[in-house]
Amino acid sequence: MVQASAPGPRPRPYPLQDCVVSERKIIEQIADELHVASRQVQAAVELLGGGATVPFIARYRKEATGGLDDVQLRALAERLDYLRELDTRREAVLRSIEEQGKLTDVLRAAIAHAVTKQELEDLYLPYKPRRRTKGQIAREFGIEPLADRLWADPTLSPEQEAQGHVRAEKGEGGEDFTTVQAVLDGVRDILSERWAEDASLVQSLRQWLWEEGALQSRLVAGRNEADPEVAKFRDYFEYDEPIARVPSHRALAVFRGRALDLLDVRLQVPEPEASAGDAARPGARSHAPSLAEGRIALHLGWSHQGRPSDDLLRRCVAWTWRVKLALSIERDLFARLREDAEKVAIRVFGDNLRDLLLAAPAGQKAVMGLDPGIRTGVKVAVVDATGKLVETATIYPHEPRRDWDGSLQALVRLCARHGVELIAIGNGTASRETDRLAGDLIRLLERTATEGGLPRPAIQKVVVSEAGASVYSASEYASKELPDVDVSLRGAASIARRLQDPLAELVKIDPKSIGVGQYQHDVNQSDLARTLDAVVEDCVNAVGVDLNTASEPLLSRVSGLSPAVARAIVKWRESHGAFADRKQLLDVTGLGPKTFEQSAGFLRIRGGDNPLDMTGVHPETYPVVQAILARTGRPVAEIMGRAELLKTLRPELFANDRFGVITVRDILTELEKPGRDPRPDFAVARFNEGVDDISDLREGMVLEGTVSNVAAFGAFVDLGVHQDGLVHVSQLANRFVEDAREIVKTGQIVKVRVLEVDVPRKRISLTMRLDAAPARRAAEQGAQGKQAAAGRGTSHRERGTGHGRAAQPSTETAMASAFAKLKGLRS
Repeated sequence: MVQASAPGPRPRPYPLQDCVVSERKIIEQIADELHVASRQVQAAVELLGGGATVPFIARYRKEATGGLDDVQLRALAERLDYLRELDTRREAVLRSIEEQGKLTDVLRAAIAHAVTKQELEDLYLPYKPRRRTKGQIAREFGIEPLADRLWADPTLSPEQEAQGHVRAEKGEGGEDFTTVQAVLDGVRDILSERWAEDASLVQSLRQWLWEEGALQSRLVAGRNEADPEVAKFRDYFEYDEPIARVPSHRALAVFRGRALDLLDVRLQVPEPEASAGDAARPGARSHAPSLAEGRIALHLGWSHQGRPSDDLLRRCVAWTWRVKLALSIERDLFARLREDAEKVAIRVFGDNLRDLLLAAPAGQKAVMGLDPGIRTGVKVAVVDATGKLVETATIYPHEPRRDWDGSLQALVRLCARHGVELIAIGNGTASRETDRLAGDLIRLLERTATEGGLPRPAIQKVVVSEAGASVYSASEYASKELPDVDVSLRGAASIARRLQDPLAELVKIDPKSIGVGQYQHDVNQSDLARTLDAVVEDCVNAVGVDLNTASEPLLSRVSGLSPAVARAIVKWRESHGAFADRKQLLDVTGLGPKTFEQSAGFLRIRGGDNPLDMTGVHPETYPVVQAILARTGRPVAEIMGRAELLKTLRPELFANDRFGVITVRDILTELEKPGRDPRPDFAVARFNEGVDDISDLREGMVLEGTVSNVAAFGAFVDLGVHQDGLVHVSQLANRFVEDAREIVKTGQIVKVRVLEVDVPRKRISLTMRLDAAPARRAAEQGAQGKQAAAGRGTSHRERGTGHGRAAQPSTETAMASAFAKLKGLRS
């Protein structure tokens, strides 16, 4: 431990600014961590400090940052905040220790070189103001010199040396040092407290236990295993796993069980193996030092040699571990495990959200949205090609009315009246039955057209996630957007619109309500919100926004636009009509030159005065385009989309002091495909005819489905049977896959083979290895599967709210067993 100097003259004060890590060092550290040049980080820090957004810097300031992308920039910004907070805390710690007169050269250097907040707090611990401890009380009563003597010379007799420190009476506060044993207890308290504050010792023990310790959970005594709420955690009634290898979903499941007082969770510390002699002597093992105590003794350079004070020192070492360090280190490691697990869970949520937001848009097509329901009926909303709600209805094809034919006729009239091209069906209660209704509707329309000698209508049905639709329906924005529409019908409109343009519709909903997260309610909510907001911002700006049709929530996600400015843009549009030129943005109240700079490149105007306004070319670079036009001798309308012409131009010819070659290349690329949408083309999974329910599935069937959710351990696929199937990570490809997202993304259409179907448990095991054997054959052959299961352990599926079924016995195939476990705890 870095200790204060011995009593004597007060150390001279040191200039605190010499100890605090400079901004330059922070920049160098971040550059080293990101494997980029310091000048790139410096430029990014300056731009961020000047109010520039990450999307703007990533897109329009590549010259300055050397091409840092949005992922690097967000990592940079997060790390910058952490290191600045660390530096601020470092300064406060130095000042506090200096005011105590205990700041030595060695301590000052150690604090200056602390690279984490944990390391800094370890160094500060001995000097941190706190309540009066037993060790402090013993020091106040003059026992510290005795402790120092016995530690320095273990040949001394503790009992004899303690005699001179025995007090005749208790202290005024009840402090009792009236016996030799009480004095020796004081020695123990002083030494154990000193050692427990040794930063290097604590750090070495912490790292050792992270590498060698295990997370252990047991069912809390007295809990009924048959209780459904308790049974959800069955996988963790007898659970042990090396703490450093516990996956995110299992860590969060265990911590949730502990929070509900269902699981007793502990850090299992390595212990020495008992020898044959120990086994023959009952009780002998209990007196042997633990491995942790042995490491403390080794760090201190002490060993038991039979000297008079060695028994006392052994008790001090044991006390240091069992009383002072064991629980605090367990707490530290659990905090580290939770923090790491939360980071993974938040990343999974962000990745799935990004895939969902960037899913293929159906585009400008009339869509009928069906929000399924049983007794309350199926809510129907039709939106035109622009997303405008044109008609609503409620039909009752299911119980109790069972008006199937009447419902079909009502839908036929709506389709004919509005030229419906797509039917979006929410995936909630009665979705399967409503999907069947939509199928009958399509067949009826096709038959009617054929009988009338008309072309068959090109109409398709798609089951879409309705997660968050009810949140939108009851929101303040929905009441403004659809003021005269019943709350129950607004959800159907949202379902229809999210098929037209998932991004434009889903931005109206709190990202946490979209339901693609992993243990989302168990993670730090501010970190989750910050990450999801960044994902939404990146997605919106990657696609671009139509200035004349975008909603207020969508505009508010554009780089540089606050909700107030987005509201002002909509008001200006309502008062003055459509924007004809990006420059008109400067006429909007509250939108100044800085905001214009940050936002203009991401806003599109179709059919405006300047063709460049429909592209991602920033207005500040329009002079570069003019230079390109001058060299080609053609107007802008004639070069846009002319890839063969644009590829002949050398970017170096148009670069200048302000806009370099990188920017010119981006301009030429944008002109090649003006207004391009980075999202994939719209496609619909073709569900097999006659496969409408889980009971229709058979082992060996090859089906097409849509990936509905992805976690590190596997992907869930919607097969159109109202029950998602699981493709375990080991079944995604004919090679080892560390993370399912290496292979699939949410919304992706995939082909799968059915491995196993368990109708009572509503469990479908799938594989994307189309040559894979069915589950029973795989069980006989599957050493690989068992190995995968052993390596991955227990997992849980995350979908929405509530919990699922617990894992099944290990006698099942690795794939099937993993499925049951993965499906367990839901957020």
